[in-house]
This record gives sequence, C-alpha cells and structure tokens, in this order.
Amino acid sequence: MNSPLSRRAFLKTSTVAASLGATAALAAEEPIRIQGFEKAAPDAKASLGWKPISDRKIRVGIVGYGVCRFGAEFGFQDHPNVEVIAVSDLLPDRCAALAKACRCAKTYPSLEELVKDDRIEAVFVATDAPSHARHCIEVLHHGKHVASAVPAVFGSLEEADALLSAVRSSGRKYMMFETSCYHEDLHAMRELYRAGHFGRILYSEGEYYHYMSEPIPSYQDWRVGLPPQWYPTHSNAYHLGVTGGRFSEVSCVGLPSRVAHLQAQANRYRNPFGTEIALFKTPEGGSSRMAVSWDTPGDSGERGRIRGEKGSYYGRYEGLAPNVPAPKRPPLPPAVEGGGHGGSHGHLTNEFVSAILENRTPLVDITMALHLTVAGILAHHSATKEGEWMKIPEYRL
Repeated sequence: MNSPLSRRAFLKTSTVAASLGATAALAAEEPIRIQGFEKAAPDAKASLGWKPISDRKIRVGIVGYGVCRFGAEFGFQDHPNVEVIAVSDLLPDRCAALAKACRCAKTYPSLEELVKDDRIEAVFVATDAPSHARHCIEVLHHGKHVASAVPAVFGSLEEADALLSAVRSSGRKYMMFETSCYHEDLHAMRELYRAGHFGRILYSEGEYYHYMSEPIPSYQDWRVGLPPQWYPTHSNAYHLGVTGGRFSEVSCVGLPSRVAHLQAQANRYRNPFGTEIALFKTPEGGSSRMAVSWDTPGDSGERGRIRGEKGSYYGRYEGLAPNVPAPKRPPLPPAVEGGGHGGSHGHLTNEFVSAILENRTPLVDITMALHLTVAGILAHHSATKEGEWMKIPEYRL
C-alpha cells in the first residue's frame, strides 16, 4: 500500500494537558444527553429466530467509561457468550462505575495493565479517540482480539499503517464498532446490494449532523475544534458499509464556522471548519457526497441514500425488481438490547462475538475500518488545500 503522505504522520495533534481535577469531576456526574445516543425503543421481537451458535463464553476486558459511557453501552455484560473478566478506566471513580455497570469485580488502573491478564481473550476499547490506534495495537501485541469505538485512527496515516501491521502480525480479530453499519436502513441497503438489487452504485450520499455550540466534554478536550472529517465514519458508512468497497479520490469543501471552539486560533488542530462536504470518487466509476457538520443547528443524526443502475434506496427500495421487501436486521440474543445509535449497539457486539466464535472476519474489519476513517482524514486535508483532489490509499490484509 502506497501512502500519499509518504507514511509520515498526518496533521499530528499536539499534546495539550487537561486538568485532571476537572476531568475527575465529570466522573460523578449523570451521563450527558448527547444527540444520537438515545436508546431505541425495546423490540419484543428482536430475538425472534435467534439460535445460539456455541455455549462457550469469551472472556472480555472493557476499557473506557468517559462521558459517553461507551464501555457499558454495547451490552457485552448481557451477551450469553461473554464473561466480562475485568474493566479499566484511568479515573478511579469511573473505573468503579464501569465495574458496577458490567457486573464485574476485577478492575485495573490502565489498559496497559489489563492486557497483561492472561485470562482475557478479547478487549473492547472505548477510550478517547486519539488513543484508539495505540490502545488497539497494545491489545493485539498481547495476542488478544480487539474491538474499538470509532474512528480507527485519529488524523494520521502513519497510525493506519501501524494498526494494519499489528492486525496482520497478530492473527487476531479486529473490529471497529461503526454504528451506522447496523442502522436499520443501512443494513437493508447492504443486504439488497449483496443480493444484486442495486447493481453498480452510481451515486451515494451520507450525512452526519451533530450540532455542538459547545464541544462535548472529553478526555484532554480532544473534541474541542475537532475537524469534522476526522470523525467521518458515520456518514462514509452509507457507501462503504453497503458495498464493502473504498473511495479512491476526494475533493472537500470546508466551511468556516462562527462557533467559538471552531475558530482556528481557538483549538489545537488549527481547524477553522465547522462543516466539511466531501466529494469522493469510487474505483467503479461512481461518486459519493459525504457531509459532516458540527455547527448547523436543527435536525441531527446519521442518514444516507443510494442510487444504483438497478435500483435506489431513499427510505425504501425502489427499482427494477418489484415488491422487494427491506431485509430485517439479524436477531439478537434475548438479553441483549439494540441500544443507542438507532438500535445498533447490540448488533455490533453480537457481530464481534459471533466472528470470534465462528472464526471468521467481522463485518467492519480492519480494511473497512481504515477505508471508512482514512478517507475523511484526506478529505480534511483537501479542505485545507481549497478542495484539491487527493488520492486515497487502499488497505488490504
């Protein structure tokens, strides 16, 4: 794989120390209400047709219980094929709260300590986004399967190469928990695409709108001034999560923001953009428009549309094949809820667990994770160059 940035770090973030006391104070607070994190309504039929594939329990460690409470939000502790062995968070109060939420007695002060526990087979990394790649590499180096919250890497093509190398050499499963991939509509699109009902995709759109007049509190304030396309996976999934493919080139328009933390002089990223609109090319000759925005108030969330040679999906399928029903998401184990982000959380956990039990590649494996993430990194770079077209690398195991 040839990196267009010669394998060097791309727009590396500078280290900005945060007040530990201020961060620790967040540990005792009630969870902050965040757009998109609302849990889906319970579905009495969600487990209809579910059949266990094994009676084995995978021994899992969970790391990270910040403002989003992601460590416990994906339902590992409720899955019949999981035993949560140990948890960790850097802040003792949060670590204790995570242990309680996961019904787990053993805690560790850091991921680096947790991965030394030989009982643990797999780790879920729900730490701050700038640490995802480093933490996943550490887990893989200890011979354990790993799943991570999004994005796979943080603004760095060098990190992408290092993470891919770690997955290759470890022989273990890696999965990124991209929530859009198990939205009800995107799952239907993916199954219809696999069944041939779209044919070649000519055009797709994805949108991730999350208004932040003030940034969500985060470890060392990593969200303050975050370039929109450094967090691109929720929108990019509305093409890549459907086709399993990649983008080959990008031109991106960045729109300057009036929001205070999105002023270039006010954030560590020197990022002036609150909205970034990317136009991607695909190797098949199609195109995609993918939007990420922090500073447009009003309707929020993740959504997308697909147009192909044989059919389209705009809320429902319409195409050459008549009366094609929208495929339903796979059944969940009885104790596992769909959860947040459109009821996707439980499905992501079940996919990761099933991939380990069945010894197969998980849906959002390392190649899809990097294609989802790196396209956005280069989109932001294009925006800083007034929309200059950028080549996007291809990643293969």
